[in-house]
Amino acid sequence: MSSLPRLTPTQWLICTIAALGFAFDIYELLMAPLIVGPAIAELLQTKPGEPAYNLWVGLFFWVPAICGGVFGLLGGYLTDRFGRRRVLTWSILIYAFSAFFAGFAENVTMLLVLRSMTFVGVCVEFVAATAWLAELFPEPKQREAVLGYTQAFSSIGGIMVTGAYALIVTYGHMLPEIAGGHAPWRYTLMSGVIPALPLILVRPFLPESPTWQQKKNAGTLRRPSLAAIFTPEFRKTTIVTTIMFACVYGAAFGAIQQMPRIVPGLPEVRTLAPQQQQQAASGVQAFQEIGGLAGRFALAYLAVRLVSRRKLLHTFMIPAMIVFPFVFGYAGVTSLTLAQWGMFVAGFFMVAQFSFWGNYLPRMYPTHLRGTGESFAANIGGRMLGTSFAFVTAQLTNLMPGATPPARLAYAATVVAVFVWTVGFVCSFFLPEPKTQELPE
Repeated sequence: MSSLPRLTPTQWLICTIAALGFAFDIYELLMAPLIVGPAIAELLQTKPGEPAYNLWVGLFFWVPAICGGVFGLLGGYLTDRFGRRRVLTWSILIYAFSAFFAGFAENVTMLLVLRSMTFVGVCVEFVAATAWLAELFPEPKQREAVLGYTQAFSSIGGIMVTGAYALIVTYGHMLPEIAGGHAPWRYTLMSGVIPALPLILVRPFLPESPTWQQKKNAGTLRRPSLAAIFTPEFRKTTIVTTIMFACVYGAAFGAIQQMPRIVPGLPEVRTLAPQQQQQAASGVQAFQEIGGLAGRFALAYLAVRLVSRRKLLHTFMIPAMIVFPFVFGYAGVTSLTLAQWGMFVAGFFMVAQFSFWGNYLPRMYPTHLRGTGESFAANIGGRMLGTSFAFVTAQLTNLMPGATPPARLAYAATVVAVFVWTVGFVCSFFLPEPKTQELPE
């Protein structure tokens, strides 16, 4: 790393703000597995395992993701059309507003609408931020390092939200009442506005992408087009990355994010009081987030050292194919300790793959299509198709064997994980290698 150009003070500020943005994105997304159970149970007056409960849990994971995918794709187009910085600023305002007011939701429909708005902001932010960072750092190895290490802070966001939830569960009774009570899920939703405040204040004053701005000023910036990413030059990249993005999101939403609802069924946990069960679930998720953080840093380290992108991806994908069935099919129904450490390892190998795509995609599309191409894979593949596996898992639970609802959920998550990793591994052999280390113009 010592051979890389030294960062200027402005570049350090850019990296700091980008890292905070990535952390806040995941803070918001990973609230869902922590608060969905208590929120649905309270707003619908239903219990875990009942068909209505499973239906709304599936919808709570899937509908916001669909909205995020549709508007995130539009955001990618707007990023190429009007600039990276402007779209980033508006995305912050959208999810800051919706994150705060979701805590006041009076019914499940209102909660679903506000969470969908939050997803829209997050999905747009990710695409605009990766294109922005890639173009601000033209030196190839420095760009790979910046994208890798700033995205690693996404897992800091996951650790932050699990810590915040644990504190709120413990001390929420000391906070002002919301909707006539002290429901931890409401305070957790509202806490999402806190990290957004420095982003709102600083990001509008940071520089625009010089690559995009120069082309805009010179009048040579071509108009982005969704059809263009399906021309022969880009078609294979678009299709393969979309499917593979769907697979890694399928593993995250169809398995990883179901663990907080699996933990209460473990032998050591099922006899505890509800508050202690939620604390145990938060603790298991913390293990996964710490593992994910380690995985992202490992990816950032290897990204500048392994030339082959396929080899880099397989370094994390192949172990994930082995680990997931053990974690959900065995540890998730037998032992809290095994579940904790299993989630650490699962998080290490899965979460690193999210950083992989943030490094890979900017190298595959030219400036005028970079946001559009990234957005299609991330939003259509990941946020729309991939997150649907949360709904699949929830419905598959009704058909699985098992003595308790958490056990049936664990087996359903196992089936989904095996399926998505198998599809992703097969598709990886069709993944194009970047033609050069430089960004396409």
